[in-house]
Amino acid sequence: MPPGKSGAMLTNMKRFYPFIFIVVAALMAASCDESTTQAGSSLVEDEVEIVYDSSFSTTGISDPNTSVHSRTILQLLGRLNAKGYGEFSSDIVCQYMSAANVDTTNTTANDIDSVKLLLLMYKGGFAGDSVVPMGLTVYPLTQQLPTNMESNFDPSGMYDPNPIGSVSYSALFDGSPDVGIDSEGSLYKQIVVDLPKQIGIDLYNLYKRSPQTLSSPTEFAKWFPGLYITTSFGSGRVIRISNNSIQVYYHSKHRIGEDTSNPRDTIIKHVGSYMAVTPEVYTNNNISYNMSPDLAALANSGKSILVGPLGYDVEFKFPARDILRKYKEQAGELAIVNSLSFSIPAIEIENNYGIAPPPYILMVKKSQKDKFFSSLSVNDNMSSFYAAYDSKTKKYNFSSMLSYINDIIKRGEVTADDEEFVVCPVNVSYYPSASSSNYYSYYYYGYSTAATARISSISPYVTEPVMVQLDFENAKIDFSFSKQTL
Repeated sequence: MPPGKSGAMLTNMKRFYPFIFIVVAALMAASCDESTTQAGSSLVEDEVEIVYDSSFSTTGISDPNTSVHSRTILQLLGRLNAKGYGEFSSDIVCQYMSAANVDTTNTTANDIDSVKLLLLMYKGGFAGDSVVPMGLTVYPLTQQLPTNMESNFDPSGMYDPNPIGSVSYSALFDGSPDVGIDSEGSLYKQIVVDLPKQIGIDLYNLYKRSPQTLSSPTEFAKWFPGLYITTSFGSGRVIRISNNSIQVYYHSKHRIGEDTSNPRDTIIKHVGSYMAVTPEVYTNNNISYNMSPDLAALANSGKSILVGPLGYDVEFKFPARDILRKYKEQAGELAIVNSLSFSIPAIEIENNYGIAPPPYILMVKKSQKDKFFSSLSVNDNMSSFYAAYDSKTKKYNFSSMLSYINDIIKRGEVTADDEEFVVCPVNVSYYPSASSSNYYSYYYYGYSTAATARISSISPYVTEPVMVQLDFENAKIDFSFSKQTL
């Protein structure tokens, strides 16, 4: 081999060796990738299956409900007799939270002009006829209200039979001088009742003598036990009172001008909102209800009838035992529950006052219903669930039951308590948004469009008469889980 070519070949070989190493490394990598792919194939070949079952069924029965916890910031007042529903009436007993301070600047007790009771209702805040004239009468309570009141509370003997105020009113908004708009843009009307001026004078003197009494709701209730407000005449309407307050109207004198030889005084009018019904004090709706024979006949025929505030709850047995059995039969060694949902179609019941289905219902374990309301609970999706009425689909869709069924699967057994539930009408309230200053608006409307809205309370539905037939025959229970077969 010629010397020149030998040198060139050595040079080319040096260039070729790195290429050989790259190819070998690539082959080794390919070999490793192939090994990994084969192992992966064995996993992919395992079967992952989603099991979906909606074959479960349940039935409900109407259960008479003659009393509910009716302490709520909302107050019901009025009476009506609706065909297909029955005779309903409600009156109010209430304490008041006092303001901590009373204006005494340039003012004496003699400068108090009048005292008025203001009962606020929002537009549409009634059941029945908006036009029919009705009257209300106000009596002063003479005793402290008990702490354990329910809807069947009787205030007889607890108030002075001599009334201190009365007024006639309607639910019409057009042309009323007492109509206004709140900070949320909602239209409201105030029913104004003249009360004795002496209430304002006594309040002024109490503040001057013992200001600490106004700072203690308990002590203030001893001085002013509250009011009993009832319907004096008329029938055909029940209104929802969202704000109940007592205002004192007074004036003050101010010297104007610097000419001491010819002093002049001017009178300035003031309004002090010195007392109001708040969640901190005791309030109760005293409710009476005589059910329509037609409605009772529906329940007696086996229909699942829900009537509120009083009338019927619905009891039923949720098929948790069947769900657990099918899960055990099909789940295998590896499985995870995806969902459990429950929906009930609603059938509106014909009546002549537009009494509608309740906007919310609560599904709670029968053994825990009383405790749920007495402890001011909200749904935990383990023993209690709520559903909003969908007026488009005419269904109630309950909140997720995933935690409920996972707990049962974890325990591996179902007790009678796990299956026995009761459904009742409720009011669901939300915390006001950061931009809202109107607590009563959120409590009144009972819903929020914000996705992050938090529930503040779930209480018995004493907002107005409601009724509906729950169609358990077409109720739907959907259960699904994923399982893997090795």
